[in-house]
Amino acid sequence: MKALAARRHHPMALLVILLLALVATGGLYVAFQPQTAQAEAFTQDDVDSGEALFLANCATCHGRSGEGLQDSEGSTLGPSLIGVGAAAVDFQVGTGRMPMQSSGAQAWAKPPQMNDEQTRQLAAYVASLGPGPAIPDESQLDTSQGDATKGGEIFRVNCAMCHNAAGAGGALTHGKFAPPVTGVDPKHTYEAMDTGPQNMPVFNETNLSPQDKLDVITYLEAMEENGSPGGISLGSLGPVTEGLYAWTIILSLLLGCAVWLGAKAK
Repeated sequence: MKALAARRHHPMALLVILLLALVATGGLYVAFQPQTAQAEAFTQDDVDSGEALFLANCATCHGRSGEGLQDSEGSTLGPSLIGVGAAAVDFQVGTGRMPMQSSGAQAWAKPPQMNDEQTRQLAAYVASLGPGPAIPDESQLDTSQGDATKGGEIFRVNCAMCHNAAGAGGALTHGKFAPPVTGVDPKHTYEAMDTGPQNMPVFNETNLSPQDKLDVITYLEAMEENGSPGGISLGSLGPVTEGLYAWTIILSLLLGCAVWLGAKAK
C-alpha cells in the first residue's frame, strides 16, 4: 500500500491518469457513436481508380487530398471532403451537381458526368479519407415498411419551410434555392438528409432515425402518386400563382366582354 501511495505522488502520475482518461473517452466514443462507417465492400482497386478520377476531375477545387482549397482572397473554391462519406459523393455526382458546370451560388442538378461504376469508385476514394455516412442499402429504402402519415408530419416540421409543403421547392437568399423533392430517386433523398448538401442541414441519426427518413421518402412517393387533389397544381407555389391565374383569367374575360359589348353597340 505504501508503494502504491508513493506512485500516486509521482510527478508522472497525473499525466498517466490523463492519458488513460483520454483513451477511455475515445474508446467509449467509438463504441457508442452513430454507425456512419461505410457499409460498402470497397476494394483497394476501387479506391485506386477513384483516386485517379478524383485527381482528374475534383482536385482543382477540393485539393489533391480532399483537404479543400481557397483562392488568393480567402474564398472557398471547394470545401474539404474529409469525413463527408460515400453518401455525399453518390448524391453530388449521381445527380450531376458535381463536377460543377460553372461556379455560382449553387450547384444545379444535371445529367451525371460519370457512370454508376465511376461514381462508386469516386465514393470509395472519398470514403477512404475519413469515416462518414454510407450509401443507404435496399432495406433502408423499402417504402413498403414506411409510414406516409408519420413521414408527412416529419416533412412539414423539418422540410416544408424551404422545400414547400408540396415538395415543389422554393427560393432562398443570394441566388440560392431549395430544389423540388418530388420525382427524386429515393436513394438520393436519403443521402441528402444524411449529408446536408449545400444549404441543407444535416439530419443525422440523432435528429432523424433511419425509420424517420424512410417515412419521409414514403410520404414523398405517396404525394407524387396521388398528385394534386385540387386538380391543376399551378406549380404548387401557393396563393401567389393562384391569384395570378385567377386575375389573368378574370381580366381576360372582362376585357373580352367589354370588346364584345362595344362591337355589338356599333
